[in-house]
Amino acid sequence: MQEASGCLPEHRRGVLEGHTRLRVRDHVYPGLLQREGNRVDGIVYLDVPASAYERLDRFEGEMYARRTVSIDMDSGGRLTAETYIVRPEYVDRLEEAEWDFSEFLSSCKSKFRAGYAGYHSIAGMDEISEQ
Repeated sequence: MQEASGCLPEHRRGVLEGHTRLRVRDHVYPGLLQREGNRVDGIVYLDVPASAYERLDRFEGEMYARRTVSIDMDSGGRLTAETYIVRPEYVDRLEEAEWDFSEFLSSCKSKFRAGYAGYHSIAGMDEISEQ
């Protein structure tokens, strides 16, 4: 989060109901898709500044659209958050296999950082925003 957004907001665990996180064909990153009867466990970042969303929008690229969703917090209660969902015209790029965060961290993260165009799209943004 810090590398992609330029900040590391306070965060908590939560669940997004009615969605699934699938593998993207020929890539190591996931695609989030609305799908009733499924759920995605994850991290919810609180009080994300607008400048971070500007960077995240560039990082995620055209395959994803930022959407407002309702999250069930592990600590209780619900809150509204922003997430990135695969746009309908890109759904055919998803596999039916669930994406595994632990697997990503243990064997794919360095490959992702080296080859994902999203990192290149945010490179130099700090210098641009300081001008």
